[in-house]
Amino acid sequence: MTTRNPRPVQPARGRLGVLLPGMGAVATTFMAGVENVRRNLALPVGSLTQLGTIRLGRRTEGRAPAIREFVPLATLDDLVFGGWDPIPDDAFRAAQVAGVLEDKHLQPIAEFLRGIQPMPAVFDQYYVRKLNGTNVKRGATKRDLAEQLREDIRRFKREHQLDRLVMVWCASTEIFIRPGAVHASLAALERAMAENHADVAPSMLYAWAALMEGVPFAMGAPNLAVDTPALQELAVARGVPIAGKDFKTGQTLMKTVLSPMLKARMLGLSGWYSTNILGNRDGEVLDDPESFKTKEESKLGVLEHILQPAMYPQLYGNVFHKVRINYYPPRGDNKEGWDNIDIFGWLGYPMQIKVDFLCRDSILAAPIVLDLALFMDLAQRAGMKGIQEWLSFYFKSPMALPGLTPEHDLFIQQTKLKNTLRYLMGEEQITHLGIEYYQQP
Repeated sequence: MTTRNPRPVQPARGRLGVLLPGMGAVATTFMAGVENVRRNLALPVGSLTQLGTIRLGRRTEGRAPAIREFVPLATLDDLVFGGWDPIPDDAFRAAQVAGVLEDKHLQPIAEFLRGIQPMPAVFDQYYVRKLNGTNVKRGATKRDLAEQLREDIRRFKREHQLDRLVMVWCASTEIFIRPGAVHASLAALERAMAENHADVAPSMLYAWAALMEGVPFAMGAPNLAVDTPALQELAVARGVPIAGKDFKTGQTLMKTVLSPMLKARMLGLSGWYSTNILGNRDGEVLDDPESFKTKEESKLGVLEHILQPAMYPQLYGNVFHKVRINYYPPRGDNKEGWDNIDIFGWLGYPMQIKVDFLCRDSILAAPIVLDLALFMDLAQRAGMKGIQEWLSFYFKSPMALPGLTPEHDLFIQQTKLKNTLRYLMGEEQITHLGIEYYQQP
C-alpha cells in the first residue's frame, strides 16, 4: 500500500466560515482568542496548527517545518465566525458571563465580539434540562427545524461572501440516548425527524443540516450524533468529513497520557477514581443525571480501550474505575480534577499516583476548536470523506469504522495525525525505527 497521497490537496483560497452551535464559554474563548492573535495581542498557545512542527525525512536531514507552512491550511485572517445559541447575548456579553477571559483580552476587541450575534438555536429543554433560553426556532417538525438550519448556513455563507464552511459543536452535553433503529440508516433518521421522534436530538439536526450543505462537522460534546450509521451514511454520500466526539481537555487528557505509561511498562492497575468540580454552564448541565450519563460513558471508555484487559487480564482484568463530576458554582470555568490511581508493580507490591489538575476548561478547549476547524477544512479540500480517524488526537471518544478499535493513546494519536499530514503532502511516513542509521552499507 502506498504511503503517498495520489491526489493533490486543493489550495485554501478565499474565506472560511466557522459555524459554532453553542456560543458559550468555549466558543467565545475560541473566537476572542483568535482575534487577539490576529491583532498580535497574544500567542495561540495549545494550537498544533499554529505552533507545531512536523519532522520530514531522516533526522539527519534537519527538515522540520511548521505545520501551518507544510500543509495548505486556512490562515487565521481567513476565518469568519458565526453560530447559534438559545441565549440571545452577543459574543462579547456571552464572554463576560462565561468569565473565562479577563478584560485585557476582551475590551480591546469588544466591538468585534459585539458584532457576532447568535442565530436562533434549535433547542429543546428535554435534551438539556438545566438550560433555558428565548432565542430558539419554532417549527412543526424536527425536519422543519433542520431545514431552517440549512437556510441559516446558506444565508451566512452568502452574506459573508465565504468560499467554504466548517461546523464545530461547542454546545452543551445532551441527555444520554442509546443508538437505535431510528439511527440505523439515513432513511430511518429522516423519517424520525418528520415524526418528531424523541431519539432525534438537536445535535443530530445540526449535523444533518451541515452534511446536507456539504459542511464538515466535528462533534465537541459526547452527544450521539455523527457516530451513528445514519449520519455516517450521509457524510459518505455527500463526500463530507466528520469527526468526534467530545473534546479531550482536562482529566481524560491526563488518562490518555498516564495509562499508556502503565501498559508500556507492564505495571498493573487496581483502581482509578476520578472526581471533578466545575462551575460553568457545562458544570450546571452535567448536574443533571441524564446529561452526566452521556459524559460518563465518554470518560469511562478510555482506560478499557488503552489497557486492553482481555489481552492483559492479570494486570487490568479487575480494575475499579469511577468518575464523578460535581457542580460547584464558585469555581466557574476553572475546573479541578482529582485522580487517585492504585497501581501495583514487581511481585504485586502496591503503589499510588495522585493527580490534582487545576485546569481551565475553555482555555484547553479553544485551541482544539481552532485546530479542528482548520484540519476539517483541509480534509474537505483533500477529498477525504466520512470519519476522520486521524483527528482522534482531539477527542475523548474517537470514532472509527465498525470493526476497528479506536485509538486512545495520545502519542499514537499524534503519530497518526502527523503521518496523515505527511501522506497528504506526498512525504514518507515516519516509523521511528532508527535502525537505518546504524546499518552498514
